[in-house]
Amino acid sequence: MQTDSLPPTPGALMFAEAAAAHEAVRAQLAGGRFAELGKRLRSLNPRIVATCARGSSDHAATFAKYLIETRASVLTASLAPSVASIYRAETMLRDALVLLISQSGASPDLLATAAAAKRAGALVLALVNAEHSPLAAIAHETLPLLAGEERSVAATKSFLASLSALIGLVAHWTEDEHLIAAHAASPDLLQQAWALDWSAATSTLASASSLYVIARGIGFGAAGEAALKLKETSGLHAEAYSAAEARHGPMALVSSGFPLLLFAQDDAAGASVVAFAADSATRGARAFVAGASAPGATQLPTLQADVALQPMLAIQSFYRLAHEVAIARGRNPDAPPHLTKVTETL
Repeated sequence: MQTDSLPPTPGALMFAEAAAAHEAVRAQLAGGRFAELGKRLRSLNPRIVATCARGSSDHAATFAKYLIETRASVLTASLAPSVASIYRAETMLRDALVLLISQSGASPDLLATAAAAKRAGALVLALVNAEHSPLAAIAHETLPLLAGEERSVAATKSFLASLSALIGLVAHWTEDEHLIAAHAASPDLLQQAWALDWSAATSTLASASSLYVIARGIGFGAAGEAALKLKETSGLHAEAYSAAEARHGPMALVSSGFPLLLFAQDDAAGASVVAFAADSATRGARAFVAGASAPGATQLPTLQADVALQPMLAIQSFYRLAHEVAIARGRNPDAPPHLTKVTETL
């Protein structure tokens, strides 16, 4: 039988692309733009950072907010793309840094935001995988993600490459030698994180109808990304919440058998994630915690690393779990229904 006549294996693209994320990060490190851009940001000394992105890239932007505010002490906020693209309103951004994060660099609303920020006097920096895209042409500076071709609809290595690019950018901006060294070691750590076994959560998530993904602080962007991927690849209703916000209303749904996936990290915010997991377990919830142990919860294995790297490494391990859950639910994670690889929103 001819192998080229066989149908593609469901999820093969997502699996292979996620597994190759460490190669993209290694290529970034060899690219040599971090020191140059860090020097320019120190010269600019921006009074504010504004981010703009959609989908998985917007979760990377959430990661950027916590990373920049905790490491560079600069207020960081999200720009709504529709302000420029639909309302055609101008925002006062003089002397600001505007970070746009995109896989394709082709979405009209991001292009409108980039152009408006440029007119307003901001430094526009695009983190983009398509180096010759319209977004790269508008931006003052580009930081190529170097993730290479990504054919699965569910973005994996480009998201991880976005987190890596942000870590490298902030490390060199702040001249944090410890973080620079940690970033240099990240390709090997990503490869190790991919091999970690999170299958303890597979059967619970495969049979679930909904769940919460809980994190706080620098890990919150990872929670948003995990929830999005479970929706895309498994058709599973997943919502991301801060461990603090989840106590206000969402906690009302946490009862016996309710599944929770929690991301903790080794900082002050991680403790509240552990407390939420423990409290939920007393209600009978099925809690799975990455990055810490909590009474009554199942601990998922993670690696020791600088706190800034921990969400990136956890998501790398999660992608393997997401692939397993999708297959267990009879889904093809490479081709989610109603979705395309490039979504050009206005």
